[in-house]
Amino acid sequence: MRIGIVSQWYPPEPGFIASSLAEELAARGHEVRVLTGFPNYPDGRIYPGYRQRWNEWSTAGRVTTRRVPLYPSHDSSAVRRTANYLSFAATSALAAVRYLAHVDALYVYHPPATVFAAPALLRLLYRIPSVLHVQDVWPESVTESVLAPRGAARTLMHRALATTMRQVYRSAASIAVIAPSMRDLVVERGADPAKVRIVLNWTDESLFRPVGESEAARREIGHRGRCTIMHAGNIGPFQNIEGVVRAAAAVDHTEQVDLVLVGSGIQEDAARLLTRRLGATNIRFLGRRPPSEMAALYAAADYQLVSLLNLPIFRGTIPSKFQAALSCGSPVVVSAPGDCARIAENSGVGLSCPPEDWQALADRFLRAAALSPVERADMARRARESYQAQMSKRAGVDQLEDMLVAAAERRGPR
Repeated sequence: MRIGIVSQWYPPEPGFIASSLAEELAARGHEVRVLTGFPNYPDGRIYPGYRQRWNEWSTAGRVTTRRVPLYPSHDSSAVRRTANYLSFAATSALAAVRYLAHVDALYVYHPPATVFAAPALLRLLYRIPSVLHVQDVWPESVTESVLAPRGAARTLMHRALATTMRQVYRSAASIAVIAPSMRDLVVERGADPAKVRIVLNWTDESLFRPVGESEAARREIGHRGRCTIMHAGNIGPFQNIEGVVRAAAAVDHTEQVDLVLVGSGIQEDAARLLTRRLGATNIRFLGRRPPSEMAALYAAADYQLVSLLNLPIFRGTIPSKFQAALSCGSPVVVSAPGDCARIAENSGVGLSCPPEDWQALADRFLRAAALSPVERADMARRARESYQAQMSKRAGVDQLEDMLVAAAERRGPR
């Protein structure tokens, strides 16, 4: 079967779902064509070694990748971010007319919503069906961000994006969502319930796997014998980093808990400033680290932290760091609404508290520190078992492959 994959982000950028899907589908005998942009996420600058041009092709086995030019940006400017999205929509649609004309079905990685420009055109021209993989619920993930305008302009933006998403959901042959509550949200927004399937994300299992604890990694994170809780990944507006910092600072005097932040983002400077202002001595910023080092850093910490704002869109969101932690066999502390917290509690893989409640989070930090080594080891074992049973790559690709095959069969001969 000939399968097209459309994703604005693709390795060497951090996103891996689309690429690991491409590789696994190719390993199963499918011919795969990927349409993506030139790598610029998360810094908003084209990666070294790449030069934007129209005809950029590469082939590895049964996977062919074509990159199209775009306006590189990932800062806090709404105008520049919009230009980034719209430029990829335009160039990908133009390239898709010939590059993806003969595929049997398309896999579409969403967000952004504008990525559906090429699939919509291919549906119109050639009746090619699409399987939409929804990772974020729009318009809320846009209109609730710092990028959105205020007042009437925000209302207009919300309405316009909501209308766009209803059309996207109706145009897709089928829709995969990453959490139970997300299914309810997309159905509320116009998706046919019969077309929506829950497919939990997997992690990059070549990187995030159980590894032995090493003294070098403990030194790297500054482990000093206290319960060490790590927040890894984006330090952005949705992660409620201010609340995380306040929670850690509140337990500084107990000398039981250290917080380590690995990663960067547009809220990093504000978080560092707040840490200094609060006089917290138990918070360390390590900056960004290569993905290849993360499993060892996870093993050196005692818990991984998942924090999100209390927004309706996050009730159906399971951040990728959650799967990465469980795949590594790391217990978690979750301060997030909805499905993520429920899975953590029901599976016995960590502790949870209400989102945006830094005092409750401080309490969970102390509870985590109070657990015995045996109790932590049991949590770690359950974390790994839960990942293998519910979130592995094999389970996810099985479902997406089934959806793609079914979409192609419903389309019939061209």
